[in-house]
Amino acid sequence: MEKPKERFKTSVGGQALMEGIMMRGPKKICVAVRKPDGEIDLTMEDVKHHSWQKIPFVRGACAMIENLVLGYRYLMHSAEVSMTEEEQEQPSKLDLWLEEHTGPKFQSFLMGLAAVIGGMMAIVLFMVLPTAIVGGINHFVPLGWGKVLLEGVLKIAMFVIYLFLCTRMKEIHRVFEYHGAEHKTIACYEAGEELTVENIRRHCRFHPRCGTSFMILVLIVSILLFSVLPWNSTGLRVVLKLLLLPVVMGISYELIKLAGRYDNLATRIISAPGLWLQHLTTFEPDDSMIEVAIAAVKPVLPGRPEEGLW
Repeated sequence: MEKPKERFKTSVGGQALMEGIMMRGPKKICVAVRKPDGEIDLTMEDVKHHSWQKIPFVRGACAMIENLVLGYRYLMHSAEVSMTEEEQEQPSKLDLWLEEHTGPKFQSFLMGLAAVIGGMMAIVLFMVLPTAIVGGINHFVPLGWGKVLLEGVLKIAMFVIYLFLCTRMKEIHRVFEYHGAEHKTIACYEAGEELTVENIRRHCRFHPRCGTSFMILVLIVSILLFSVLPWNSTGLRVVLKLLLLPVVMGISYELIKLAGRYDNLATRIISAPGLWLQHLTTFEPDDSMIEVAIAAVKPVLPGRPEEGLW
C-alpha cells in the first residue's frame, strides 16, 4: 500500500496588524497595510539571521524578545499608515518632543524597549499574580497540593478571560480577523494552491504553528515546571519563576517546533490547546483582508518551496 504523501509545511509565517499583516519568509519580511484610500502600502526588509537561532532551548527566549520588538514596531507602523490624514496631523506632545530632541535610532531603541517591557509585564502578570493570590489564600486556609492546581487554573482562566475581553474591542476584533486571513493564506500556500481570494477563503483559519499556541504552551509548561518550586515563601517562588522564565520559553519553543515538524498523537496533543484558543484569536476575514494577506505573503515566498521548509 502506498504511503500517504506528507503535507508540505512552510516556515513562512506572520503577524496580524492594524488593518494589515506582516509576513516573514526565509529571506524577506513584508508588511502590507490597507490605507484609508483603499490602496495597500507595502514595506520590505531583509530577515536578519543570528547564531542563537541554531541553539536549541536558547533560541526560544531570544526569539520571543526579537518578535516582541519587531512586532511592536510593525504594529506602530501599521497604525500610522492606516490613519487618516486628520489623525496623522495631531501628534502628541511626547511625539513632538522626541522628534525634536532625539534621532531615529534612539526612537527605534525606545520603541523596542517599550515592546520588551510591555511583553514581559504581560507575562509576569499571568505568572506572578496567580502565585500572589494563591499564596495569600494559603496563608489563611492551608491548601496543600491544591496550591499547584489552583495556581494553574488561575493562570489559564486569566489568560482566556483577557483574550475574550480583547475580542469585545472593535479594533482588536479586526486585528483577529486579519489573523484569520494570515492563517488561511499560509494554509492555501501549503496546500499547493494558487493564492487567490476564492482559494484562500475555503481554508481553515486555525493553524498549529501560531503565536497563540506558543503563549498557551508557555503557560502550560510553566505550570508543570513551577509545580516543584517551594511554597514556603511566596516572594522566593516569584523570584525563582522569573529566573526560570527563559527556560520555560525555550522548552515551549522546541515543543512548537516539534509539533510543526511531525504529525502524530503526541504532537496533536501539544497543538490542541493552541488550536482551541484560536477560536478567540482568529475570526473569519472578509475578502479585502485576504487581499492584504496575499500582498504580504507573495514577496517573501522562496523561489523553491523546499527552501522554506519548517
